[in-house]
Amino acid sequence: MSAVLKSQHQFRPMQMDDLDAVMAIEPHIYLYPWTRGNFSDSLTSGYSAWVLVRNEQIVGYSLMMMVLDEAHLLNLSVDKDFQKQGLGRLLLEYMVETARSNQMANMFLEVRSSNISAIALYENMGFNEMAIRRAYYPAADGREDAVLMGLAL
Repeated sequence: MSAVLKSQHQFRPMQMDDLDAVMAIEPHIYLYPWTRGNFSDSLTSGYSAWVLVRNEQIVGYSLMMMVLDEAHLLNLSVDKDFQKQGLGRLLLEYMVETARSNQMANMFLEVRSSNISAIALYENMGFNEMAIRRAYYPAADGREDAVLMGLAL
């Protein structure tokens, strides 16, 4: 990632006060968004939750649960107006480094089987497909499969 892209953005821990900004993004990028309660519960549970800030505006966020030596990426999102600028990769790199710095051995995630660009990003970052979780996500025509991916840290 370029030094310019990194210098324009900063990471900081997500706080309850950030949820209005996060909830302004979430329903615009997902047909089945997380609820405010999902985010609040994640923060209360002590998950690793981060916002990506540019010019004092939250442009992305990510949450990860770490248990024993495994990290599970729960949500990685970039505001629709800031997509296709390398910010998803920047967020993912940050979360992988966070997992490594917390001595996690592996990182896992699920991604919609139809989300080809996200799957390409994860594969480019070294994640491998491990399994298919049948009918994991809600979808307009019923349910959609998830691709379970993993990365050895």
